[in-house]
Amino acid sequence: MLYITLRHYEYVCAVAQHGSLSAAAEAVHVSQPALSAALSRIEDRLGHALFLRRRGAALALTPQGRYFAAQAQKLLDRAKRLEGPEGAGSGQQRLMLVCFSDLAPFLLAPALKALRKALPGVEIRHRACGFEPLITALTEGEADLAITYDLGLDAGFSRVELDRFSPHALVPPEHPLAERSHLSLAEVTLHPLVLSQEGLSVQHMLGLFKAQGLVPQIAHRADSLELLRSLTANGEGVGISYSLPPGGRSYDGKPLCAVRIIDQAAEEPVILATHTQLPDASPAFKAREILRTVLNAGRSDLAQADHHID
Repeated sequence: MLYITLRHYEYVCAVAQHGSLSAAAEAVHVSQPALSAALSRIEDRLGHALFLRRRGAALALTPQGRYFAAQAQKLLDRAKRLEGPEGAGSGQQRLMLVCFSDLAPFLLAPALKALRKALPGVEIRHRACGFEPLITALTEGEADLAITYDLGLDAGFSRVELDRFSPHALVPPEHPLAERSHLSLAEVTLHPLVLSQEGLSVQHMLGLFKAQGLVPQIAHRADSLELLRSLTANGEGVGISYSLPPGGRSYDGKPLCAVRIIDQAAEEPVILATHTQLPDASPAFKAREILRTVLNAGRSDLAQADHHID
């Protein structure tokens, strides 16, 4: 369910003021498609249209929209006063960081530690989630910054690349591939595979095979990284994983071997994603620069871990 936030009220007021999506999107620092999608969701939540959309004409407020925009502006003005020098939230700024769930165990804690040290006056919130909710949080303005793989994001977001990871084939020690130093995607398709169930992950992997004219044999689609590793360790197929948790064993104690897949096209970047335009004084701009430095400094640690697109 969508809960209307102050950011959503800001979107409505910006469109009401500027009369066009492009001008309003520039004013609130989001992409035009993101703003349009957010407005549609707000109207769905309210159960009525706020704007009349006519081809070739500026957006016009409906009577309900005019009332809503006026009340929303009052709410924004009140919130601004609360956060002013004499308000209850004097000086308090906020930052929402989202992190892709499989990257979170490696990157989220160091990121939070660095941000809280460098930005003591900012209230920092965080969430670890899958691709779809992460993209939705960025698109609807609920999140300021995301640590993720570069999958599913449109051109309306800026990207800072932190590193690039290669996938690995996971097999039990007795498997014939276990002694190999590296593999190709073509060699992997000769065996039944265990892939992630997550939508964008499946699309990504199947796209890699399709680009080479390969048809993989999918034995299982796992709901989690550890289920994928357990199925693999118990001989249910060759797992494909970008993540290698330390220890070399699945949760049920079975040993696993990881063999790097060397196809260059299979490399995947880990990025910091933000809206394209960030004011220099905003917490999100400062956070992006902090994390660019801190997480790039840890590239060697990340490369040793490699991360699973789940």
